[in-house]
Amino acid sequence: MTDSIQGDVVGTDAANLDLHVDPATPPPAQNKFSGFARGQMGLILSAVVLLLIAPSLLSEFRLDLLAKYACFAMIAIGIDLAWGYGGMLVLGQGVFFGMGGYVMGMYMKLAEAGPGNLPDFMTWSGVEELPLIWEPLKYAWLAIPLVIIMPMLFAFLLGSLIFRRRVRGPYFAILSQALAAAFVILIIGQQGATGGTNGLTNFTNFFGIDLNDTASSTSSLYYIAIIALGICYVIGRQLVRSRFGRLLIASRDQEERVRFLGYNPATIKTIAYAVAAGMAGLAGALFVPIVGIISPALMGIVPSIEMVIWVAIGGRATLWGAVVGALVVNWAKTGLSEKFPSFWTYFLGLLFIVVVAYFPAGLAGLIKSTIGKLKEFTPSGPSKAPADKPATEGAAG
Repeated sequence: MTDSIQGDVVGTDAANLDLHVDPATPPPAQNKFSGFARGQMGLILSAVVLLLIAPSLLSEFRLDLLAKYACFAMIAIGIDLAWGYGGMLVLGQGVFFGMGGYVMGMYMKLAEAGPGNLPDFMTWSGVEELPLIWEPLKYAWLAIPLVIIMPMLFAFLLGSLIFRRRVRGPYFAILSQALAAAFVILIIGQQGATGGTNGLTNFTNFFGIDLNDTASSTSSLYYIAIIALGICYVIGRQLVRSRFGRLLIASRDQEERVRFLGYNPATIKTIAYAVAAGMAGLAGALFVPIVGIISPALMGIVPSIEMVIWVAIGGRATLWGAVVGALVVNWAKTGLSEKFPSFWTYFLGLLFIVVVAYFPAGLAGLIKSTIGKLKEFTPSGPSKAPADKPATEGAAG
């Protein structure tokens, strides 16, 4: 059964998903400008721009902003994997972002306080003993994996319960949104253990990086964020180009057909949901030292919806479009708020309306259509007749 799915992802439309590929039929020939080669070239070009050109051109403030946007782009890749390719409208990714952020923030607070001491906010809140949930986070070897494992495990358990009952569409979206609201209420209610509405802040050190020395810490954290973004992108790209990616797309468009062929769409969706949660957790963990805070305001319903908007603006089912959407929307948000502090939100809303109304495929679709139109106007050489057939063959018919 599993041998019936061969090759690479041929598209994001159910009509293109031929799950019965004849092994005897050779794959179409690809030249050096095939989709795979263009993807490799794009990765190399992006790495050069982000790792070499951007740090030399941007100021320290702008570089710090770009590092923050890179964290947002990691979340967007995960959302695109779950929503764009899997059809799961996830409106609660702020929960997993917050999980990773709070785990990293707790570890940093304990490391700064020193052995046997309590974090500063606990002293202010009158806490006299370290809460039990903080105990495992004293150790870096445990805290670092937990920023990814904890969100993935939570998403896997939740997805197993939801998708096995065939909950999907708006019902799944409402459930994920309710999860975000409940998690925020839980965090705010535990003032002594989580900092309440203020969250965790005033960090000074991140694994030997002095956060008070902004000149060196900004560039170090920027490179860490860009490398992490690249890893997330490569993982997402490999997944969607694999057999699993084809099954994920098929589960989105023809779930009953996938089930009829012997696969379990619930398991496929659960894995994609867990991977997206892990990426959001990693983004939250890096967001903490870069921005210097993690609070319930960053993980509620509104931030979770905004994360989905990044993908909608960039373009669903195109991982690079999700990255572009996250970068463009947040860069526009910063730029508009600086130039028009009184009514920048109206311009941002107008941007959302224009893209959704006139470019439903997002910025990625706009770029693809523009390139396609340019190719139509590119002059091509005269076509040659096949060597083994006369040039006039079929002319009389």
